[in-house]
Amino acid sequence: MAEAEDVAGHGAAKAAQAKVGEVAAELQALRDRLSAVAASLGPERETASDADEEPDVATELRSVIQCVLKDDILPAINDLLDASRYPAEGERK
Repeated sequence: MAEAEDVAGHGAAKAAQAKVGEVAAELQALRDRLSAVAASLGPERETASDADEEPDVATELRSVIQCVLKDDILPAINDLLDASRYPAEGERK
């Protein structure tokens, strides 16, 4: 009976890994969309001569997108891909 539970658990884990891989792919698509938005804002403008000057909207958007990608989206993609590829017990070297 325990062996049947192990097989069922292994199947559920494999199915979950496949779903996690799908979510990672969705995040990759989101990454690409956000990168395209940032690119559509045009080149970054020269640094302001007045340090107290507020950044323009394009600069602020670009900065936020870059931070979200670097700090949140890319690590999430990498972690989810790693988890989706994690070998099941008995498959590890």
